[in-house]
This record gives sequence, C-alpha cells and structure tokens, in this order.
Amino acid sequence: MQTLLTSSQMRLVDNFTIANMPIASIDLMERAAKAFVKTFLHDEFDTQKTIAIFCGEGNNGGDGLAIAHILLNNGYQNLKVYLVSFTGKASKDYLINLQRIEESKCKKVYLSKFADLKNFKADLIIDAILGSGLNRPLTGEFEKLIGFLNKQHKKIYAVDIPTGFPSEGKTTRDYKGIKAYKTICFQRPKINFYLPESVAATQYFEVVDIGLDESFIERQTSDFSLITAGDISKILEPRKLFSHKGTYGHALIVAGSVNTMGAAILTAMACLYSGSGLTTACIPQSGLTTLNTALPEVMALPRDEYTRIENPAKYQAIAIGPGLGVSQEHERFIESLIATKNSFVIDADALNILANRSDLMSKLPEHTIITPHMKEFDRLFGDHDCWWDRLETAKSEAKSLGITIILKNQFTFICSAAGHIYINPTGNPAMAQGGMGDVLTGIITGLVAQGYSTLNAAILGCFLHGKAGDTLANNAFVVAAGDVAREIPHQMKQFC
Repeated sequence: MQTLLTSSQMRLVDNFTIANMPIASIDLMERAAKAFVKTFLHDEFDTQKTIAIFCGEGNNGGDGLAIAHILLNNGYQNLKVYLVSFTGKASKDYLINLQRIEESKCKKVYLSKFADLKNFKADLIIDAILGSGLNRPLTGEFEKLIGFLNKQHKKIYAVDIPTGFPSEGKTTRDYKGIKAYKTICFQRPKINFYLPESVAATQYFEVVDIGLDESFIERQTSDFSLITAGDISKILEPRKLFSHKGTYGHALIVAGSVNTMGAAILTAMACLYSGSGLTTACIPQSGLTTLNTALPEVMALPRDEYTRIENPAKYQAIAIGPGLGVSQEHERFIESLIATKNSFVIDADALNILANRSDLMSKLPEHTIITPHMKEFDRLFGDHDCWWDRLETAKSEAKSLGITIILKNQFTFICSAAGHIYINPTGNPAMAQGGMGDVLTGIITGLVAQGYSTLNAAILGCFLHGKAGDTLANNAFVVAAGDVAREIPHQMKQFC
C-alpha cells in the first residue's frame, strides 16, 4: 500500500528529506522541476510551440521558474514567464530561481495585478501559481487571472496541483480554479484527485518520483492508502497440489427475477471465474433453463416466496441483491438470511431494502461487505453535498457497523471496519455499462468463499475487476460486463 498524505504532511516530508538526506531545498526543487519536464517533454515534444509559464511567489512558483530554465536548455525558445506578484510575499527558493531566470534570455512579464496581462498568446500554459498552500476559494486578482486562463481553451499543465483545487477536504460545486489538461504531481497523488469533483480541475494526473524519503512517508498516520499491484501479488494465494473443489468454498448467489436474470447470470459467472469451488444460484424457477444453458457449472436453488435456505452454514459466502427486486417477500427473505450470521456481500436491490430497514442494518454480521454506488449510498446514509463528506460518512459507518463498505466510482473506495480507506486505482470509463456492479459482487463473493478475509476479498476484487477492464479497454472502446468476468482468471494468473 502507498500511504497518501495531506498537503501539510507532504511539507513535513519535504523538510525531513532536506534535513536527513541531506539535500538543499533549492536542489530538491531542481529535482522536482527535472521530473516535471521529463514527463512534459514526453507529451509535448514540439519545441516550436509557444509556452506561457505562470509563476506565483511561493515554492510552487519556484518550481515553475526552475521548469522554465530547464525547458530553455532543452530548446524551447518560444517561452515566456509571467511573474504573478499579487501578494508581495516571495519564498527564498523562489527568489533564487528568479535570479537565475533574470540572468537568462528568458522573456519575462511582471504582473502586479491582472490588468498587467496584455496581448496574451500561447500554445501551452504551465500553471505554477499557488500550489497546495491555498485552503480557500480563489478571489480578487487570482480569480480574474485564472478565469482568463481557463477561457483561452489551451492545454494547461499544472505543477503538482491545479491552482485553486484543494489537496484534500471538501470541494465547492462552483469551482473557479485552474482547469488543467494534466497535472504532474510530486511523489504522491493528492487525495482529492480520486474524487469525482477533481474532473473539474484536471483531466489527467501523473505522479513523478522526486526522491522524497519513502520510509518517512510510510511512517505517517493517514486514513488513506492507495492499493498497488504489489499488494495484489502479496494477498493472492497460489493454488496448491491436491486441492479440490471443496478447498475453495461454496458460494450462494441470491439474485435475479423474472425480468432480470441477466444480473444473476453475471454475478454467478463472476463468482465462478474468480475461483469459487462451488457456486449455487438462488433464482426464480423461470430462470433455470437460462442458468443451465449459460452456466452449466453453476448449481441452482429455485426461489419462490416461501424459500428458506436449509443449512446456510454450508455456504462460505452469500451474495444478495443483483436484479432481485424489492418486495415484502424479499425483505423477509433477507431478514432470515441476515439472522444466519453468515458472510454476506450485499448489493443493488438488497441495499434498497436495507435503506428502509435501519434495524436490519444494525444486525449485519461483522463479515459483511456492502457495495453501494453513490445513489444507493445516499439512500442508506442520507444525502451528501460532496464526495469528501460521503467518504467521512463511509468511514464512520463502516467502523460503527463493523462492516466493510465498498463505495463504487471511477476510483472505488474500500472502507474497512477499522475506519481506514483503501483507494482502488484500476478501472476506466470504457466499463461504464450495466452489469459491472453485478460482476464485482460475484468476484468478491467468490473470494470470500475461498477463505479470504472480507477486507482482502474487497481489495482483491476491486483491483482485479478494474484491471480486467483496463486490459480489455486497450483494444476496445467499450467493455461488456461479461467479458470482464471472463478476463478475471487471466488477471489472477498474472499476480500469482
């Protein structure tokens, strides 16, 4: 896991690295600038393009000045630096790099107010105005300048973070900061880059290593961790000689209705392909032919309004909800299942039923995983104004209920019963199709059935689900849920 830090913690890391490496702060700034330029040159290799670099007076502006110097040395002669001096408070390292720029042939424009900006033309813009030090919405001259730059409709590259966007914490709906094409950030991504609101601030982000002390970073206390491929390799266990179907557990899928058998098929398929030794689908009688045709490996348990699960202890994991439908019969069925204290993965219509039964929510066993998307989450826990508030609620509710909450989005958040949030980085917009949530539920259920802890099953399931989609998206504009399910065994093989 990579520990994700707040902006104030990252400043502590800078200071620790400077003191203990040891390295002068101006040299660390130079290192960051070189890392930025290396990535920038990979994207923008046309040295004839005109580049405007806007530099504030803090260390973010110092980075911008160092970047300007390096670009000049790399043959970018059509470059102009705009020195944004709206506050009159310059950092020491900014002043050092300013002196270097003064001694060069770089074109410079001094801006003591927005009105000083005249006859502006550029193909590309680099934003090094304020960095992560801002903790309030932009106002005054900064707001005017940023508004003007956004209206140019040019590619903007942000240094570490777009000006006006918070590294962590609440974001406002009326975002007035830089709208970057790409942000090149140092050592660690900002926590808020994983929230949907970040799309207003940057289309893409890329992290570059600038040599900060990793051991010190990992010793910091944080509620957020980023899942890595290395974590998956450590968690996923290879299959051993002489193991058999009984070794890998028995999963029960309670899903589907007369009109939504597809959800049951997808969930059962994903459970099967994630490695469950035995999979049984509890489905309507009318779906038996469909199940036997589509998935002959999956057993059936016909479901009607009088269904009761005999000997529920024989199932190591039970998934409830995909395509189930909301009815009094299903409400009673879910209530009887919860009373068995099994390991549950609860999704879709089962969540909608729980949203109206707070008494059942409080009775969920500790080995329960719920997998809501945003609307389902708000039905369960109340409306939220922003995603940061949603994460705070998920963290507290997971801890209070003693369960694992998977809050689904482009980047999925896994909130443990201990109150920690694990961010899954895999997945892509090509997966924005119906049935993806059913497949995720099936994968996780299959992993729980095999004996993985609820937290590890959630981490593995989310990562493998997204990674399968990423692999398929390399050769496809859209990716179907069934294809993701079938890709899961191949992804598991790569990590084991």
